[in-house]
Amino acid sequence: MTEPKQELSFAKGNWDSISGLHRFSHQAMATTFEIIIQHDDARYAAQAAGQAFDELDRLEGELSRFIENSDISRINNLPAGQPLPIGLPAYECLRLSARLYAETNGAFDVTIGSLLRCWLNEDRTLRNPSQQELNLARQRTGMNLIKLNEAKFSVELLAGPVQVDLGGIGKGYALDVMAELLRDWSIETAVLHGGFSTVLAMDAPAGAKGWPLTLSNPLNRSQTLAYLHLQDRAVSGSGVQKGRHIIDPRTARPAEGTPAAWSCARDGATADVLSTAFIVMSPQEIEQYCARHPDVLAMVILKRQEEEQKDKILHFGPWKEGDLLK
Repeated sequence: MTEPKQELSFAKGNWDSISGLHRFSHQAMATTFEIIIQHDDARYAAQAAGQAFDELDRLEGELSRFIENSDISRINNLPAGQPLPIGLPAYECLRLSARLYAETNGAFDVTIGSLLRCWLNEDRTLRNPSQQELNLARQRTGMNLIKLNEAKFSVELLAGPVQVDLGGIGKGYALDVMAELLRDWSIETAVLHGGFSTVLAMDAPAGAKGWPLTLSNPLNRSQTLAYLHLQDRAVSGSGVQKGRHIIDPRTARPAEGTPAAWSCARDGATADVLSTAFIVMSPQEIEQYCARHPDVLAMVILKRQEEEQKDKILHFGPWKEGDLLK
């Protein structure tokens, strides 16, 4: 993984023309979450959304490294060799993170906290760590240092301390849980997002082929890159703000060349993770990943090499005709 996802709005929902929508918003995880529901009973929709936001707050309390006594904070203070029982949300995030760590060959790594502290000042500008600092941080980085016990829902560190940060998966995971809660309320037609950096669509609105969504170039907001009709899928975007830096956990050095990346997947957590991983993966690696996972789409911007050149936009996976605006 890179540092926690930087909050850039990559998507815009074109939903004003859809009738019968009820919109609800809530502040959590350092951004604004929104639920848009199509339902004939506004009061019922509001009650369901309220329950989903209550669940969101509960998830933040368990998954945030900034909250004392959260499951993640307890892991970050855990001595090696001592099993720690944790809640289902933290366990599921770690289990999914371990799978995607393997699938991306380490491009996504939630244990990167020690490396981030080496390279980045508090304002996220670069510092110059010593080789000794880097060597120590690398010894404390890697999902192979975390042992999960599914029978006991516990985690154990094989070496420590390890600094876990779920910034590249937490919002997407929360959207998945909230969508399941809405389904428990028999609400199937809805779209949810966390600051528009990750968008999860459920069933399409009546008479529509999907939830219309526009993806824009964060380096040039007037440039539309794709126009999607999203249904039962999620889209996520990651990017580097000017003056900020991304650390590649595989090289333990700042990554260069890809200022923005998008992914489209079946669920919010996977889309969230992959847009983060695609920032540090090479085009060849992304192409190979999408070939092995044909339900995944990817789009990346490659930084121009010369001043007079344009940024290159690459697409991977089975984009449908009409998805891309040229």
